[in-house]
Amino acid sequence: MCSDLISVAKILNFHGIKGEVKLGFSKGRERQLELLKKVYVKKDNEILTLNVSAVRFHKHFAIVKFKELETVNDAENLKGLDIYIPKTEVEENLDNDEFLISDLIGMDVYDEDGCLIGKIKAVGENAANNILSVEDNNKKEHLVPFVKDIVPVVDLKGNKIVINNIEGLIN
Repeated sequence: MCSDLISVAKILNFHGIKGEVKLGFSKGRERQLELLKKVYVKKDNEILTLNVSAVRFHKHFAIVKFKELETVNDAENLKGLDIYIPKTEVEENLDNDEFLISDLIGMDVYDEDGCLIGKIKAVGENAANNILSVEDNNKKEHLVPFVKDIVPVVDLKGNKIVINNIEGLIN
């Protein structure tokens, strides 16, 4: 089961005195957090199940009450831990043009003519969009903005991405 889990948030701190926690999460994932019923945390090589009883948002954080946490001490013991849910739950809530970073890593990258450019080694982000780090056969890194105009095809089943290799993108 452990390999089927994916991190969706992190417990940053306790909130209040009744066992609530403050979660940090990726922007745009509020709806997914609202739908959570059960989550998992890994603590001391053990996977603990936590049942969600309430979720609300304050500033850029989620405030979550878990049935199992009743005090500040309960909540504080989980500070710094990641919140995991089954990967299938995340995939169900993705839009058509959204992908899991873990699914993109290692994919082959081709240009529009079908020539292999390299493989995706990492995915980062900046203020505007995500950035694909593509390593070519010479171990050179190329940064490719992950936007529809430049990356029109993401074929998860075929394990490949096609990019429009505009002048200066891959040199």
